[in-house]
Amino acid sequence: MSTKTKLVEKNGVSKSPTKSILSRALTSNSEWPDKEEFLDVIYWARQAIGIILGVFWGFLPLKGIIGLALFALINAGVIYFYFTNFQSVEEEEFGGAWELTKEGFMTSFAGFLVTWIIIYSGLHYQPESLT
Repeated sequence: MSTKTKLVEKNGVSKSPTKSILSRALTSNSEWPDKEEFLDVIYWARQAIGIILGVFWGFLPLKGIIGLALFALINAGVIYFYFTNFQSVEEEEFGGAWELTKEGFMTSFAGFLVTWIIIYSGLHYQPESLT
């Protein structure tokens, strides 16, 4: 069982001796002693990618299977590049490349669809006249 030591500063605020999760996520080849933290980084990065792509697809008049396929390719590709090249983690420690690639994909897809539909409908939908 591992224990995490905390340092207590003069003002009573406890501070962990390890880097924050965000700084490790943005630093290449970081150490991930807690595998759940890395999976959380993958999950939340994927959610951000989904929302950002949904906004872009909504502003572009992109429709149909092309938009869905591009989302899946970009989302999976960015995450795959992140954990193989940027972080260089050992995939087998996390259950393999497939497990890391699919981590949080469906919730990201849902966020992407909602964002895409709302932005697209607000900007490009032309209701037919009732006359």
